[in-house]
Amino acid sequence: MSEFLVSLLGERLVNSEKAEVDVQSLGSKLSLVGLYFGCSLNGPCKQFNASLSEFYNKFKKSSENRDKLEIVFISSDQDQKLWQEFLQEMQWPALPFKEKHKKMKLWNRYKVTSVPSLVFLDALTGKIVCRNGLLVVRDDPEGLEFPWGPKPFGEVVAGPLIRSSGQVSDGSALEGSFVGVYFSAHWCPPCRSLSRVLVESYRTVKEAGQKFEIVFVSADRSEESFTQYFSEMPWVAVPYADEGRRSRLNRLYGIQGIPTLILLDTEGKVITRQGRVEVLNDLECRAFPWHPRPVLELNESNAVQLNEGPCLVLFVDAEEEGELEPAKELIQPIAEKIIAKYKAKDEETPLLFFVAGEDDMSDSLRDYTNLPEAAPLLTILDMSARAKYVKDVEEITPAIVEQFVGDFLAEKLKPEPI
Repeated sequence: MSEFLVSLLGERLVNSEKAEVDVQSLGSKLSLVGLYFGCSLNGPCKQFNASLSEFYNKFKKSSENRDKLEIVFISSDQDQKLWQEFLQEMQWPALPFKEKHKKMKLWNRYKVTSVPSLVFLDALTGKIVCRNGLLVVRDDPEGLEFPWGPKPFGEVVAGPLIRSSGQVSDGSALEGSFVGVYFSAHWCPPCRSLSRVLVESYRTVKEAGQKFEIVFVSADRSEESFTQYFSEMPWVAVPYADEGRRSRLNRLYGIQGIPTLILLDTEGKVITRQGRVEVLNDLECRAFPWHPRPVLELNESNAVQLNEGPCLVLFVDAEEEGELEPAKELIQPIAEKIIAKYKAKDEETPLLFFVAGEDDMSDSLRDYTNLPEAAPLLTILDMSARAKYVKDVEEITPAIVEQFVGDFLAEKLKPEPI
């Protein structure tokens, strides 16, 4: 049994009979663990729980890989009785109710933003195998595609792609181009707003001579809505009728909400999952193909990322955009070091980095998190855990930032409630 699982989940889980389950006893053949994030009070969770139970029972009874898979429930319930009642409907173990800190760490580590969510991990290494297990349960009810690992983009997108003009091309035509995979729908107002900007960005990049294509993966509720929405787009789309391919692309990138724009390099590897933020922050497309920046200046378009996990935010006394440069230069080497460390392990960075000046967005964030008015002010904000860590000193130096970040990652800091 992997030491990783013990470090991730602890030594003991519990089952529906309130009995302890030794993590070491999950089996020597175990190769895949599904972390099921849910809540008893959530209607979609109740529905998915029934589907997952059917899938799990069938897999354990008939699959030749039955000993290689286990599910672990990670609850966000606040009421122990409701949690226990929900657990009665499950055949798999759960993280103990009292392990609230460990639960929150898991939510942050795997960037879970909604429930239900099912993330499949390699049991030995902890590497994410599949972010969107909900689609696995729906699309592969017999478990024939186990272990549901990621396939190359070129393989998943293979097949006809259409333009609103009626022209048809093949997925192979994308080879050698930067690609934006655009998950969107007409019924979603933020999607329509982004699409208007994205059309201009697309044209700007193409006119500059760059090999760039966007693939629209629709989440529309009818083909009529898809056709109407797609008529406004100059790029290609997966045909609406090809639900299987649309679903496989959603599964490949673990899409949990729209609009989402995934940017790929010319080899089909992910440049950034934050294409929406990058496009909105660079209307003139000067930074194309939008490789992620180690440190962001906090503004209205990227503030949504504050909800995606712990974020270091350095507040400084600066009213103009250019005045933030010294603050960025101070923390950028530390940010680059952290990003490189986790990229080498093929893991996402556990911390995002921001600098914030004196403006309405910073004021709103300070008010919401009840931060002191001091500047400079070094903080780490964990919105999902409703926790903050504050370093209020007269002078912020690289050594202070590095120590602060290191202590946070080593869990040496005591959180204050937001």
